[in-house]
Amino acid sequence: MDNNLEQQLSLEEAKNNKKTGQAQYVVFNIGEEEYGIEIEYTREIIKSAQITNVPNTEEHVVGVINLRGIIVPVVDLHSRFDITQESYDYEKDEKRIITVEVKDLLLGIRVDHIEGIVWLKEDSITPAPDVESGLRQDYLTGVCARDEDHLLILLDLEKTLFAQ
Repeated sequence: MDNNLEQQLSLEEAKNNKKTGQAQYVVFNIGEEEYGIEIEYTREIIKSAQITNVPNTEEHVVGVINLRGIIVPVVDLHSRFDITQESYDYEKDEKRIITVEVKDLLLGIRVDHIEGIVWLKEDSITPAPDVESGLRQDYLTGVCARDEDHLLILLDLEKTLFAQ
């Protein structure tokens, strides 16, 4: 079975599973950090497709892909979060594009690596801390400790993709 089809099927299965007091997140890496987005936004995960550059777009929009006849803009979160690409050690073939639907728009977000889909107890999510520099706090819905060494950063996709 095609790897993209397998990932689509697992996303659909995950979306159809509901647990009270818990929410599902797609977890991925940008650089060294783990980020999560609510699964309701995700449409599919694809291997990096041929991205066509579009002139005069914002710096974090790397271009568009043709997804079965639909033109989808692709946002690079390295650029959006001002993370240098040298700060990670992922193989080129691990990069993926997560297609998401936000504000009735289909967009792609380019990520370094997909960790998987996780259930998080809603009471384990804490508000984003105030930070002096780095990722803008308004891009976050909260953070969640995965274990003693890992913190999962939960993104507010609307603000991450559309805030000025």
